This record gives sequence, C-alpha cells and structure tokens, in this order.
Amino acid sequence: MRAYVSVFKLRLKNGLQYRTAALAGIATQFFWGFVIIMVFEAFYSNTAVQTPISLSQLITYVWLQQAFLAFVMLWFRDNELFQLITTGNIAYELCRPNGIYGLWYAKLLAQRLASALLRSLPILAVAFFLPQPYRMPLPSDPAAFVLFIIALLLGLLMIVTLSMLMYISVFVTLSPAGSLLMFGVIGEFLAGMVIPVPLMPSWLQNIVYVLPFRWTADFPFRVYSGHISKEEALIGIGIQLVWFVALLSLGRFAMAKALNKVVVQGG
Repeated sequence: MRAYVSVFKLRLKNGLQYRTAALAGIATQFFWGFVIIMVFEAFYSNTAVQTPISLSQLITYVWLQQAFLAFVMLWFRDNELFQLITTGNIAYELCRPNGIYGLWYAKLLAQRLASALLRSLPILAVAFFLPQPYRMPLPSDPAAFVLFIIALLLGLLMIVTLSMLMYISVFVTLSPAGSLLMFGVIGEFLAGMVIPVPLMPSWLQNIVYVLPFRWTADFPFRVYSGHISKEEALIGIGIQLVWFVALLSLGRFAMAKALNKVVVQGG
C-alpha cells in the first residue's frame, strides 16, 4: 500500500506542474460551456412541452461537467500505459514487486485529480458570477452539497476502474484506438456527457440506468442541481459503492487473466 501511495503522490505533484496546459483547457471548457448552454437555451425557448429538467438545472449540469471534466471523461488516456502494452515494455512492469493493477490505478487517479484541481476552481469561480441565464446557482442546501461531493468522489473512483478495463482490453485487441472508441465514445454518451440523461428518450434511459456509466457523471451533477432528491441520492450512493466494488473486482480478475496469457518477444 505504501508504494501505491508514493506513486499517487509523485504523479499528483507532477500533474500540478502543467499550469499552462490547464489555462488552455480552462479557456476551451469555457468556450464549449457557453456553446452548449446557448444551444439548450434556444431549444428551451422554442419548446411548448414540459421539459424533464429545468433550464437552471441544465446550466448547472453543464458547468459541473466542464469544471470536473477530468473526473468524468472516459477518453482521458495515458499513452505511456498504452505503449507499455503494445511495445512489450510491460515486461519491466512485471519485474516490479507490487501489483500492476494497483500501481496503474494510483497513477490514473492522481492524473485526473491533478488536472481537476488546476481547472475546476477557476471555472466554478467564474460560473458563480456570470450574468443570467448563464450563472451557476449554489446548491439548494448544505446536505445536497455534501451528498454531491461524496457522489462525485465515488464517481471518480468508478471512472478509474472503467479506465482500467480500457487499458486491460488492449492486451487483447492491441489497438488503443479501438478500446478508446468502445469505452470512451460509447461510455461518455451513456454517462450523459453528450445529452443529459433526463433529455434522452425513455427507451434509451432504460438502457442507461442498467449500466454503470451514468453514476460517474450524470448522477452527481443532478444531485447538486436538486434534480435528484436527497433520499434518492443516498440510495444512489449505495449503488455507486456496489458498482465500484464490482468493477474493481472485475478489473483485478481481468488483469490477472491478461497477464497470465501475455507473451513478450524479443531480447
């Protein structure tokens, strides 16, 4: 465990050094945030039907999505890990006394946390003071905020377990692009990163609710906005914990199976 904590600390400190990249990311995320909000604003102003989520809640959803993008994006990748697998340098990792799964998990967790720490606070600080209708409101009450933090952190742990499955799949496919398409593009859509889950058709929502992806992004964001009640949030946090343990167990099992079959050629 001490080795995993050390790797986590080193990766976190290393990630916090990339301030210029963070500034560029903040500008990009503000741009996309405004674009998405304006699209939804136009949609809401021209609809005569009752919407399943209010515009204010949707704006909160978008700003949280942009602020914590590093927490919830599945296409966030570490090319170093892909190269270890595809070039055969995974042999060096196998020589380490610690398990690969734990080491890689600590690296990925630290990278996402460092990126979010650099970007989230500036985005939220500005979003709270924007003019209407672009302003992000405060949470409805302190209890909802605490539940949001718990749900967001559990979502982060879940997204890393899902990312680990993406890397493990490369042992079989040897194609990072294929794994990114399967987990990144499809997973992010099912997590509500393209279309918020409440705006999806009912048949698609039934599929989304069965899968784990929505618990990483859609669920915590809707807890903050008040679209999900505190009672439902408590139940949802319990479901997050179940999914996290299940995905963690699946990942460790899949990693063990992949390493048992791995063949490294060359001298």
